[in-house]
Amino acid sequence: MERNIYGITDEESVITPALVYYLDIVRKNTEEVIRIAGSAERLWPHVKTHKSIDMVRLLLGMGIHKFKCATIPECEMVAMAGATDAVLAYPIVGPNIARFLELEKMYPKCAFYAIGDDYGAIKALSDVAVKNGSKVRFLLDVNMGMNRTGVELDKAEELARQAAALPGIDFCGMHCYDGNHNNSDFQQRLKDVKETDDQVDATKASLEKDGISCRVMIMGGTPSFPCHAQLTNYYLSPGTCFVYDGGYKRNLPDINLTPAGILMTRVISHPADGMFTIDLGYKGIASDPAGARGAIVGLDDAEIAFQSEEHWVFRMKEGKEDKRPQIGTMLYVIPTHICPTSALYSDILVAEGGKITAKWPVTARNRKINI
Repeated sequence: MERNIYGITDEESVITPALVYYLDIVRKNTEEVIRIAGSAERLWPHVKTHKSIDMVRLLLGMGIHKFKCATIPECEMVAMAGATDAVLAYPIVGPNIARFLELEKMYPKCAFYAIGDDYGAIKALSDVAVKNGSKVRFLLDVNMGMNRTGVELDKAEELARQAAALPGIDFCGMHCYDGNHNNSDFQQRLKDVKETDDQVDATKASLEKDGISCRVMIMGGTPSFPCHAQLTNYYLSPGTCFVYDGGYKRNLPDINLTPAGILMTRVISHPADGMFTIDLGYKGIASDPAGARGAIVGLDDAEIAFQSEEHWVFRMKEGKEDKRPQIGTMLYVIPTHICPTSALYSDILVAEGGKITAKWPVTARNRKINI
């Protein structure tokens, strides 16, 4: 990618390191995601990538009204923005049970959904709901092979029946996240997704045969949502796709999206021959996954030497030392993983037409807003 895609004309006023979202690219990415999904109404995207109420408002304006969240403040944020539906895609235990029920009282215009994968935890949720004279909209969290959360596929039906029988649970369907389905080859990815989707379909059919509602089925993430879009008519829940990042850009050649979240950084030192240091340490860019944490736009001749808290040191390739950027030069870095990178910043600079036009707070960066 050429620097002129991301270049900011008033860059001299930007304090670095800085996180910038390019609205023109965000909108284009969103239009492509809607095209793949078939409609905006089918999307139930995750907000963990940006944690921004302004981004939620932008997506609402493009016809997306349902959102997935990882935390209570993310749920509160989307409700504040005007979302119609929000699923807290994280098992609720301890004090978060009471916090979740408080969400429903504070924001009655938004339908909140909880997930769970353990009978004891689901019963605890039901018990508190009954004491409060309410029922919790509930989705069974299904382990699609990632082994992070969720009940295993062969045990899902039994747990679904047990959950549906609890007095404080309004059983609505299933939440099926498959971050493990991320093969670079689309046909292999499609095959992998179909194998687990077929098992989910069979479970759903068996439950519905006995009158247990599965009216809400939420599937996938950014790598797998194009597969689910072809295989089912369920809701799709990509998250990173709107802002996107370097990791997915390299690994998913079939998805026509462009990284829209960029880090602006300056060269601050020439510590040795052929080397240069920028003010983007690992406190300013996500440290996962393993390997390069980002790539400098338009500077392929630079190799990573090492990174520390506030410094990132590069070495020019042999024979390319004359292309070393001067001290004070502004550089643009595409992060490998944008989601945890966004959470490192309190604000997002917003660029349109090559200029910074606004500043968005990272609304749900902290663990509490009001509740």
